[in-house]
Formats: sequence, structure tokens, C-alpha cells
Amino acid sequence: MQLDLNLLTALDALLEEGSVAGAAARLHVTAPAMSRSLGRLRKVTGDQILVRTGRSMVPTTRALTMRAQVHALVQQAHHLLSPQEELDLAALDRVFTVRWHDALTTACGTALTTAVHRQAPGVRLRLSAEPGTDDAELRRGEVDLESGSSASTLPDIRHRLVGSDRLVVAVRPDHPLTEGRLSTERYAAAEHLTVSRRGSLRDPIDDALATHGLQRHVVAAGPTAAFALRLARHTDLVVTLPDAVTRAAREQLGLATLPLPLPLPEVPLYLLWHQRYDDDRAHAWLRDLATETVQALFAPPTAS
Repeated sequence: MQLDLNLLTALDALLEEGSVAGAAARLHVTAPAMSRSLGRLRKVTGDQILVRTGRSMVPTTRALTMRAQVHALVQQAHHLLSPQEELDLAALDRVFTVRWHDALTTACGTALTTAVHRQAPGVRLRLSAEPGTDDAELRRGEVDLESGSSASTLPDIRHRLVGSDRLVVAVRPDHPLTEGRLSTERYAAAEHLTVSRRGSLRDPIDDALATHGLQRHVVAAGPTAAFALRLARHTDLVVTLPDAVTRAAREQLGLATLPLPLPLPEVPLYLLWHQRYDDDRAHAWLRDLATETVQALFAPPTAS
């Protein structure tokens, strides 16, 4: 049997007011309409709910036992279906999973974690390594916020462009490529290291070189940008990575950087999430905070 959940509201009013007329006035309906609701409640529950005693009506034994539970259910339903209250960050208790590229996590994961903890001490962040594109995890709610280099074409995956970065060439300070002008030919002739969790020895740079009739020699594929930069520091290998996202790591290692001698467009950086979080105020706060944190990477350095 299909139940009309509006009957819960009528039942709550009847039990609170103790009369059909009082319940009707409380819900702004006519007395005959409330009488019909009482009749339906009696049929559904198999109980009289209210019985007449003289000029008044009193609840039955079963009605008395269910009154508190019915009232709680109605209040809970009103809370669920009412507009969201103002977000209280100090009281927010939630776990967010943020899956970013390792270089982005290295660059601003600390800043994001610090900002989140300062504003919402009860929020816990789970910074997850990026295993590759997996929109299913966003759909299943296993990942709350993700980074990517392309906008989503799926209707249920939202995206926000937060910046764009240019590629640079990172090498050890006394690398032969640091001497003289870095031509496309010299760049291609060097030994290279790609960054790929899946171990790919090819990326869009190879396609760009092919248009110039050139092919580079890729010696190895590293799983993370951090690994690739450390390896470049101690070998003659060349690694090509986004400038702003990897700048701090390169400076820590003391690597030299050179302009990429190829006319490639800048690499966009997107934040992605599932549409279920569009109206989630806590998630919107996290998105905005993550946006501010990431965009700080692309801000021009201030003069000292």
C-alpha cells in the first residue's frame, strides 16, 4: 500500500492539538479536510487515534506511544526540506577527499590543509594521489574534488578553470643544455624523462616535435614529478614540467630551468567535482578555498 507522507503532518497536528478543529487551524486547512485525514489515518493504522470523551477528544493508548516519534519525524522532514542554514565552519564535521596531481599537491597541499584547519578545525582532508582519470570515483562520491588538465565533457561532472601554466625544461645546474641557446634540435637530442603513473614513454611533446621532423630519446618514465625532478638533479636527464606547479620543488633541489623551445599552448588547470555538490555549501566553501590556494601559484611574485 502506498502511503501519503502528508498524513504524518496531519497526525502530528492532531496529536498536538487534540482536536480536528485545532489541527485544521494549525495547518490552515478546513475542518472537513482534516476530518478526512483523520479517517485515512484510522484506516492506515487500524487505530482510532482520537476518541471522543464528552465534548473533547483524547488520544488512544497507541496514539500516546507514537506522539513523540511522529513529532520527531515531522521536524526532521521539515529540516531536510527547508533551505540550508548558514554554514557554520567552526562546527563543521566532515571528511573531504581531494585527488590532485602529485605536483599540485606538493605545491599547495600544505597551504590548503593549513587554511582548511584554520577555518574549520573539525574538517579532515584526505589528500589522495591521482591514479589517472576515473570519473566513476567522482560519481560514487569517493572523491570530492579533483584536478585535471582538461574540462569534463560529461554532463554530471562540473569543472572550473583555476589557472594555466607554461611548460619549462628542468635540468641540473651544470647541464650541457644550459650553455648557449637551447634550440629545438638540441632539446630533442638530449636524454629525456617523462612523468606518467602508467609508465608512458610518450606525451604531447613528442607530437609537437614530430611536426618539426624530430624525435626525442626518452630514457625512462617516472611515476611522479617529485621523482623526476630528483632524478634530473643527479643525472643528465631532462624533464619538462609545468612552471608554476613545480617551481617550489625545483628551487628546493637547485635545478636550472630553461624555456621550452617549442610553440606549445599553456597547460590549463581545472578543478572537477560531481553535480551532487553544486548546492552543498560546505563543498562550495572547499572549492572556493582550493581555488584561492591554487591561483596563488600563478600570482606574479611580489617585489621584496
